[in-house]
Amino acid sequence: MSFEQILALEDGRVFRGVGIGARAERGGEVVFNTGMTGYQEIFTDPSYSGQIVVLTYPQIGNYGANEQDGESSRPYIEGLVVREFSKISSNWRSKERADDYLAYHDIPILGEIDTRALVRHLRDHGAQRGVISSLDLDVDSLVAKARALPTMAGLDLASKVSVAKPYEWRQGVTPCSPSQLVDEPGEPRFHVVAYDFGIKRNILRRLVQIGARVTVVPAHTKAEDVMAMRPDGVFISNGPGDPEPLDAQAFQIRQMVGRVPIFGICLGHQVLGLALGGKTFKLKFGHHGCNHPVRNELTGQVEITSQNHGFCVDPDSLPAGSTEVTHINLNDQTVEGFRSTKDPLFCVQYHPEAAPGPHDSRYLFDDFRTLMEAGK
Repeated sequence: MSFEQILALEDGRVFRGVGIGARAERGGEVVFNTGMTGYQEIFTDPSYSGQIVVLTYPQIGNYGANEQDGESSRPYIEGLVVREFSKISSNWRSKERADDYLAYHDIPILGEIDTRALVRHLRDHGAQRGVISSLDLDVDSLVAKARALPTMAGLDLASKVSVAKPYEWRQGVTPCSPSQLVDEPGEPRFHVVAYDFGIKRNILRRLVQIGARVTVVPAHTKAEDVMAMRPDGVFISNGPGDPEPLDAQAFQIRQMVGRVPIFGICLGHQVLGLALGGKTFKLKFGHHGCNHPVRNELTGQVEITSQNHGFCVDPDSLPAGSTEVTHINLNDQTVEGFRSTKDPLFCVQYHPEAAPGPHDSRYLFDDFRTLMEAGK
């Protein structure tokens, strides 16, 4: 059953549409994702904590939801905005309708709005705080609620979504389809300790595939506690929020630079930048989607990448002479990766594990394996 629902932005722009699933009120930073598929992976990516996601593909929900496609144990988005939500869920892997999945977690869906107009507004004016509600339909009230929300800048969300205590990741590499070819990893040759700032399951699967036994640790774990685990490599994960408040985490990671190979993705890339003395800044509307072109400066090759971030490392703030920019975003020329020229350390802003997205950048996990082999 559908009902009236409103999205109100902090600048006063209002979109009226149809509510689907949960009758609820949720607020967060409104961002858009340009991916054509992979909506369940988007719902469950902890990097979307604190955000309302607008999907630009016009029809969502047509292949349902299942147990395998979640990137975490639950959805983390605050709300979903779509042009049309399919009433039919048709796929051999589907176990339930995607709107029922979100409704179970009390996450509202706003449909039947002009998502093109909303995306153009966010591109022109930047990502904004917003509120989705079917409980309060007073526009002035909702705009005031949006303006009262905390801004994403300065917000530490990574500590909130991180695991509470260390655990061993024991799930192997499982294909989502019988036609998908997945190499057997064999017996683990390496021990990787992975900092969880909001880690995605497919990252853990890729670490297993390169021959790693993986221990996941909380965001506040001290460097000496990690080193006491005798890792062959340390991984710094993706996650939500602003990297700048993560001073304590950056300090701990700084203590391990040069002592063990380190690989970072997304927020991990930003925290590594801070650990080396760099600075970060907020993008106007961020990079969210699975079709972003990135040039590898070391090879000249262009990769189509999966991305989800709202902050970026300032290349001019990185220490000259000891760091090298390795990847550049071809849409806006921002930094998408860098490495140390003196220590076994590298990182990328985008998601080489995809889920969803292309597999152009999976070689980076092989590069991490090479660093660990050299360390042995």
